[in-house]
Amino acid sequence: MASSLASPLCKGVSLVILGSGEYELEQKCEQLRREYPDTCGIYIGYNDAIAHKIYAGCDYFLMPSLFEPCGISQMIAKRYGTLPIVRFTGGLADTVVGYNKDNLKVADGIGFNDYNDSGLGYAVGLSRELFADKKAFWTCVKNAMKCDHSWKNSASEYLKIYHSLAS
Repeated sequence: MASSLASPLCKGVSLVILGSGEYELEQKCEQLRREYPDTCGIYIGYNDAIAHKIYAGCDYFLMPSLFEPCGISQMIAKRYGTLPIVRFTGGLADTVVGYNKDNLKVADGIGFNDYNDSGLGYAVGLSRELFADKKAFWTCVKNAMKCDHSWKNSASEYLKIYHSLAS
């Protein structure tokens, strides 16, 4: 998927990568940093302080997971006003309403389905298109920041279920 990220880096987009994973993917990310040292930064591993700076300082948060049973990073990003770009799987599909040009009133991120370069390329292209339309972009940011994935709401829903079972 690194090739889907190289083209935007040529066009003035900056990329910050934090995390660890499969060695081969880490090496592809390192290659991106070597090719685009002015626009690509990488931290292999995890650092909570850096993570929060990334959430706070970015326009988009890329989370192209193959498998994600829950996911919290996309919800943290939305609280910071950073739109998540996610592959629709598991908890990512449950917590992100992907912008599709017709759902501006509810969209709070960008999603894609195919776990390959064209799926990621589609999402990155759509994110650039959305960013160019400042009014639409800020509407999505506001939508994201209004999301409440707190336990308060979840607990209320669980109580409704328990009460309905007790009846």
